[in-house]
Amino acid sequence: MTAYARMVRPGLADCLLWGAAALFILIPLASFLIFGFFSVVSNSIDYRPTLANFDELLSNSSYRTTFFRTMRMAFLVSATNLVLGYATAYFIWQRPPAWRNLMVIALAIPLLMSYIIKIYAMRGVLGTNGLLNSATMALGIIDEPVSALLFNLTAVRITLSVVLLPFMVLPIYVALERIPASVLHAASDLGASEIQIFARVVLPLSLPGGIVGAMFTFVLASGDFLAPELVGGIEGFTYGRLIFSQFGLAFNWPLGAALSIVLMIVALGVIYAARRFGNPRWQR
Repeated sequence: MTAYARMVRPGLADCLLWGAAALFILIPLASFLIFGFFSVVSNSIDYRPTLANFDELLSNSSYRTTFFRTMRMAFLVSATNLVLGYATAYFIWQRPPAWRNLMVIALAIPLLMSYIIKIYAMRGVLGTNGLLNSATMALGIIDEPVSALLFNLTAVRITLSVVLLPFMVLPIYVALERIPASVLHAASDLGASEIQIFARVVLPLSLPGGIVGAMFTFVLASGDFLAPELVGGIEGFTYGRLIFSQFGLAFNWPLGAALSIVLMIVALGVIYAARRFGNPRWQR
């Protein structure tokens, strides 16, 4: 192979890669977002550009309430999983290497399962005759089943926290694994206690993993519609269900696309913030 051929082949591969990305990702996404600037007139799409959908989004109080309630719910899910995920990742990191691998594999197995199956499993846990009510009644904590555990926003938060927990644990565990053992030994040799080592060495070095996990959890929770649909009921109506209703029930694709644009902007903002604050060089 000549030197010219070796120079041409990587360039051709890059062109093919970018062409495939544009064909299957960028162009469909752009064409979908363009729908947000159309409108529906007499049950048909009017292709004249307009900002009517965004005006309705800003003027409709129910849309704004649903949006901010969903963002608050996603934030609470991320905050809850940050605490639980860090504790879980730290526990795994402290185990012997053989146990670490088994625990990580066990944690990753639910990611291979169907998302719907996991949600229905949570319905079985939170239901009136579910595992949680049966266990608390067997322990004598309650006398009769609690029906308020299902079909509300609390059920959505619990379900998303459980289902999305691996997306928090794995990035934090990877960050912990990247901490050199020599750094921990050096801190110990200098007289630092275990609490000081954790607060001044382990936590700052693993913080980028927590930020990445929080980003994944927030973005996935804010746009999810299936969990609120199956365990939320009327009280668990979220922004994702609002978008789904415009596409699947009202058949108002332009309004649904406009609602999706707002959610996409929020997701991009969260990703940018996570990339900036999760980069250790930014702190310098």
